[in-house]
Amino acid sequence: MSDICLVTGANGFVGSEFLAEISRRRHNGCGFVVRSAVRTMAYSSPPKGDCFVVGEIDAKTDWLPALSGVAVVVHLAARAHVLTDEAKNPLTVFRETNVDGTMNLAKQALQVGIRRFVFVSSIGVNGNRTAGHEFNERDEPNPQEPYAITKMEAEVALRSLFAGSQTQLVIVRPPLVYGPNAPGNFGRLLKLCSSGLPLPLAGVHNKRSLLALGNLVDFLILCVDHPAAAHQTFLVSDGHDLSTPYLIQSLATAMGKRARLFFIPVWMLKAGAIVLGKRNVVDRLCDDLQIDISKARQLLDWSPPMSVQEGVRRAVQKIPPL
Repeated sequence: MSDICLVTGANGFVGSEFLAEISRRRHNGCGFVVRSAVRTMAYSSPPKGDCFVVGEIDAKTDWLPALSGVAVVVHLAARAHVLTDEAKNPLTVFRETNVDGTMNLAKQALQVGIRRFVFVSSIGVNGNRTAGHEFNERDEPNPQEPYAITKMEAEVALRSLFAGSQTQLVIVRPPLVYGPNAPGNFGRLLKLCSSGLPLPLAGVHNKRSLLALGNLVDFLILCVDHPAAAHQTFLVSDGHDLSTPYLIQSLATAMGKRARLFFIPVWMLKAGAIVLGKRNVVDRLCDDLQIDISKARQLLDWSPPMSVQEGVRRAVQKIPPL
């Protein structure tokens, strides 16, 4: 009998692709079956098969019905991609889902005796930028924003909870994940490229690690049952860093368009961003953020199966309207 893997946030950007990929792999004898957990069924394409509606994810969520018989949890559900946060205290609101909600799930999972808990965190736990040093798993955490701060807090709390238990904790810290219908900053960049508007980024010469949706899903599936993944933290990316102008040119080419880039000095871009209150947006477009994935390669013998070119091609298939 196959193990049951509970996937939270199953109708989200990553969760829906996780389910689709498992369905594609079933004929190859995939060693586990998937159960879905979602906040609500109010979506155009709810998950098929065994699915539980759990409502809002916080300290009060009842997970026990969904956890019955489950061996592995892949926890994707989180508060993220808030481009315009109107909360008076964003950190408190992020904690309700990303820390309190995660720990409530983990405690109930421990109660029913799950074997493994895979927690999808964020490279933001390491920090927002690199300077001559690729982020790796040994770096001291340096989160800068509410989302990343709460992911770090959840990591710390999970390690404490599962210490000394039979449950194996696996933590995965991805960078920006791109793919069809990507939310957040990548979705916004797709819209800009599609619009044909000129962008003042020709003078940017940065290097950023990204992660194609298909590569993240492949790695998470590996983490579900690979023996060497137990009790480990992994940083993952496509293994090929891009500059922002190169990414924009690649997206435009995949759309059959011409990238319209013009030159403004980076210092001027950043000065203008401070005046307009958009510093974080411009920093992400201009700064380096590089990831060392050698641990995933060596310990799990993993290599990204999807090239950047293929990831970009898939990402532009469904571009949301402006």
